This record gives sequence, C-alpha cells and structure tokens, in this order.
Amino acid sequence: MFPKKLRAIAMALALGTAAVAAAGALTVTSAQAAVRPAVGKPLQAAQAAAAAGNYKQAMQFVNQAAAVGGLTAEEQKIIGQMREYISVKSGGTVGVDSAVGAQAKFDNDYRSGRFRDAINDADLLRKYGALNSTNMVIIAQAYYRMGDYKGCARYTADHTNLGPDILELQVRCAYESHDDATMRDALVQLVSTTGKPEYWNQLLKLAESAKGLSDHQTLDIYRIKFLTGSMTGADDYFVLAQFALQYGFAAEAQSVIQKGFDSKVLSGDRAVKLLNLAKSTYANDLKNLPRTVAAAKAAKSGDLLVKLGEDYCGMGRYKDALDAIEAGIAKDKLTDKDNAEIRLGQAYYGAGQKAAALKAFAKADATPNGKLTAELWTLYVRAH
Repeated sequence: MFPKKLRAIAMALALGTAAVAAAGALTVTSAQAAVRPAVGKPLQAAQAAAAAGNYKQAMQFVNQAAAVGGLTAEEQKIIGQMREYISVKSGGTVGVDSAVGAQAKFDNDYRSGRFRDAINDADLLRKYGALNSTNMVIIAQAYYRMGDYKGCARYTADHTNLGPDILELQVRCAYESHDDATMRDALVQLVSTTGKPEYWNQLLKLAESAKGLSDHQTLDIYRIKFLTGSMTGADDYFVLAQFALQYGFAAEAQSVIQKGFDSKVLSGDRAVKLLNLAKSTYANDLKNLPRTVAAAKAAKSGDLLVKLGEDYCGMGRYKDALDAIEAGIAKDKLTDKDNAEIRLGQAYYGAGQKAAALKAFAKADATPNGKLTAELWTLYVRAH
C-alpha cells in the first residue's frame, strides 16, 4: 500500500517542480497553478536531501518553503505532499503530522521488529484517523510476535468484531497463555461465523480435553465431528463406530462405517470386519426390538427408554425416538438428566424441529460437561 502511495507522491512532486531549474520560476500548464521559485527551489532541495537519506535536512527545506508568505493553494498542496513524501521515505522518523506519516512510522516499526513501538503507535494512528481494522490486526500480531500472549489475548478479546483474522490470533494467544476459556470462546465465534471444518476440529479437540468427560459425551463429540465434516481420518471413523457399538447403537455404527467406505477413507480387513459386526449386531437388535421396547417401558427408571430413543435416532426413526425419550423423561427417575435432554434435542433436530431441539439442549445444565456437550449440539443445530 505505502510504496504505491510513495510513488504517487513522488510523481506529484516531479510534476510540481520540474520547471524550476530550467526557468528560474516554476511555469506549468494552464491546468496547474504556478509555483514560485522561493517555494519550488527549497522543495527541490528537500527532494534531493530525502533521496540521499538526509531526512531532517529535507524537512528543514520543506519548512523553509512553508515559511514563504502568501502561499497559493497549489503551493500548499505540494508542500504537504513533500512532507508526506519525506515522512514515508524516512519510515516515519521525521515529519509525522498526517495519516500517511503515522502509517509509515507504524509500518516501519513493525517491519523492523520494534513490536512494542508498533503497539504504542496505536495512539498516533488514532490521532490522525488511521487506526483501521487492518492496523488493529497487525497490533495484535505485534503482541504475539513479541511473546506477550496474555496482552495479545486481552487485545484480541476487545476487538473480536474485526473478523476471523483477529479471532485466529486470539486462539493462538489463548493457547500459548493456557487460557482454555478464551480459546474456546474464540473458536465458538469462528465456528458460528464461518462453519469451517478446521475450526470445528479445533473446538472439538479442545472439548475432548475437558476434565471428567464421560465416554458417552466423547461419543457425542465424535458424532458432531461426523456431522460437520471434521473427521480427520480413518481413526476417527473407527472411534465413532466402536463407541456406538459399545453403547448398543449398531445402526449408527453401520452408517458411520459405510460412510467411511463411500468416502474412500476406510478400506481393508479391519474396516470390513467392523462393518460386518455392525450389520450383524443391528440385525439382531431389530429381531429383539419388541422385547427391548417392552423392557424399557416396564423399567422403573426412564434410562432404558432414553437409550432406546437414542438408538432410534441412529436408525433415522425420529418420531419413535421422540416418543421413547419423552416417555423416559416423564418417569422422572433418570440417572443422567443432561443426557436425556441432549437425546431429546437430538431427536427433535432429526425430526426437523430445530426450535424445540434448542430448548431441550438449553435444559442440559446439571453438570459442566453435560452443559458443554449440549452447547456443542446447540452450535451445530443453529448453523444447520
């Protein structure tokens, strides 16, 4: 941006002062105003001094031109251009009295590795109306590059409205400063605004590290990985399918393994054996389904009905899932209230009732990890 600006200023100066040496007085076309020798000569000297790297001397020549009485509008314009030219060329070391000069100093400080100075330049940029979103992101990068991760996390937290770039920096800085809460908040915003699988993957990996997470909650995390397209390879498919089989959801396991084959992620004997196991187990489950339903209805606790509803979800039978889960919750004797509400939300979503699903997820707040799992489902449902 600024080399381009510098070229534009230099060209303007060349046009404004070209006739000085030749004519003793600056004579220009009718489309341009005349520049008197008293103004033009010191500006030429300023340009030559700046080209030689003598920026302070160059600015003295500019001040000499500015001190000439009765300056015309064109003369004032060219003097201003020369000030900006020197300021940019010097990297903001002299003549910072405009947005261009402030930007030059900021750019020079950052490129030279003076990251603390670049951060402090924010006040200068603000003074001249040059503190834009791009510069704010660079300031956040300055915090990061100087290793002030906590400062970076604080700065980015105050500027999350700037979009994905600042949020990505917030994730990095929060990670380096071991601030999982801030990292999670930033990833949630990235997922909400972009829906990109790589952000989902980072968020779900962070969720997996939560203390005290149950296997069932881990199963939910892998389900959301599967739904968001953020599975990272064959191992993720195997983990999800094996968890599903472990909890008695053979229909879901079969669907997951088949999708792995269809997408060319899975192949080989191990995957074939797991698929065959899921198919045979599912066939047996269907054969025994009437007895399973009867046992769930007869149980004093609603847990078996909730589990039956979760199995129905894996079969794609969402109306049956809703009936079973609601009946289980109605018994009011549940081992895991959060799980029941999450399963209800899952069934509502599968049935196309997003608003009801979100209400159910909102009720899963009895435990921190139950709430975490429900919030992940909520994030997914709101985006789809």
